[in-house]
Amino acid sequence: MYPVKQLKKIVLLVLSCLACGHIVAQSDFKFIYPRQTEKIVFKKVRGLMVVQASINNKGPFNLILDTGVGIFLITDPTLRDSLTIKYLKKITISGLGEQPDIQAHFTPTLKVQIGNTIADELPAAILDDDVFNLSAYAGIPIHGLIGYNFFASFIVHIFYETQRINLYTNNLKKISKRYTKTPITIENNKPYCQISAETTSKKKYAVKMLIDTGAGHVVSLETYNDVPFPLPTPNIAANLGIGLGGNIGGFLGRLNNIKIAKFTLNKPICAFPNYKDVALKSFSIARNGSIGNVLLKKFNVIFDYQNGFVYLKPNINFKSVFEHDMSGLEVFASGQNLDRIFVNRVEPNSPAEEIGLQKNDELRTINLKKVKEMSLEDIIALFQSQNNKNLFIEYEQNKTLKRAIITLKRRI
Repeated sequence: MYPVKQLKKIVLLVLSCLACGHIVAQSDFKFIYPRQTEKIVFKKVRGLMVVQASINNKGPFNLILDTGVGIFLITDPTLRDSLTIKYLKKITISGLGEQPDIQAHFTPTLKVQIGNTIADELPAAILDDDVFNLSAYAGIPIHGLIGYNFFASFIVHIFYETQRINLYTNNLKKISKRYTKTPITIENNKPYCQISAETTSKKKYAVKMLIDTGAGHVVSLETYNDVPFPLPTPNIAANLGIGLGGNIGGFLGRLNNIKIAKFTLNKPICAFPNYKDVALKSFSIARNGSIGNVLLKKFNVIFDYQNGFVYLKPNINFKSVFEHDMSGLEVFASGQNLDRIFVNRVEPNSPAEEIGLQKNDELRTINLKKVKEMSLEDIIALFQSQNNKNLFIEYEQNKTLKRAIITLKRRI
């Protein structure tokens, strides 16, 4: 695990671009017992879906369900020794950002069980270093990410609000007419779709997007016609995350709208990664950007990889406004129980900077409630809850307890 002081906020943008060279081995999941359907619960963490799994009959381990990952990726390197793996081959994984490629080990035969589904010989890449530090980002232990092998094995029906997933055999014949069908392509083991993006200047772009349930953004636009995607006004500089190869910088701004299938979503927040960090990297599949889980959670979603469709039905969150952090704070979880919250970065000219918060400060209370009694999800939600809202915070700075009122401010 990287030291706390080196942690960067992770948006998981990089997960859409994982490339593992020549490794193409695959193994399907199946139901353990004879049945046509199965229900799995997940934990919603910063917009992501976390399920419990056993690996080689050990666990439970927490995995993010991530359509942007083509191969099962174990991000916690300590599992390499604890899982009693017989065969390992050293590999290089290409990523995004400023640093060189990183090292990992490949195994072709892990036994993975999620609920009452199992894959007996699942290939996996195990990182040598936990470059993502996903546990600090999520506030709970995270051990890896699983994508194609799971989603290609079933028809996957996601209910974001009730935090459950229904799995069906791939011979399911009838899907409710209340769902709108839109075609997808499965390329390099990842799903892609076409959408329309309209900028604040009213210009419309037809774009090809990766559908990435492991991305914690609304939408990301990287390139159009082999040049950086036009940046809207206003925008703010942002640290968009960390990739397998290092930091990913860029900007955040709003689009006028996005249209997917027959649905229009107004004023979505869009990430615009630095061209050199993302779009100039070598991709095997040409694309313009990616759709993240913050957009997807406005729908009940059905993935049907076998037949090449995604089905969408708006849920109760469909009309809610897209909001970004209004405090200017990047925070992460630390400590043995991941219940201590520290400041990783303070945005310039933000409410957090105005009251004197600094990197490595520890948040103690928010509105008189102890931070240790709050989930990281709850804290993030408070920081993007309402423009001009006042929050009373207590924090420790250089071993001194301080108190302040932070007034949230919508910056984009």
